[in-house]
Amino acid sequence: MLLIRCPYCEEERPELEFRNAGEAHIARSADMAATSDDDFEKFFFIRSNPKGIIYERWRHMHGCARFFNAVRDTVSDRFLLTYKAGEPKPAKLPGAAE
Repeated sequence: MLLIRCPYCEEERPELEFRNAGEAHIARSADMAATSDDDFEKFFFIRSNPKGIIYERWRHMHGCARFFNAVRDTVSDRFLLTYKAGEPKPAKLPGAAE
């Protein structure tokens, strides 16, 4: 079982307490009503889904119920870092080369 660290509760908890909420750091249009259908489709449905490092939103459903961001390796399914919602994307990941 995966253990995920909640940055608000400040402890690792079993993955069953969490839900994935999609890709993190997605910019929303200020005027969604004026967005074309093609642009809305790209925003709402199309995600990068890379092999390797990905930035995701998660929610601690059976804990504090708050959203947070996580950096996860999709190859190993290992969480590299979690951080509070609203914080910027980390410039450097733990264990990354200089």
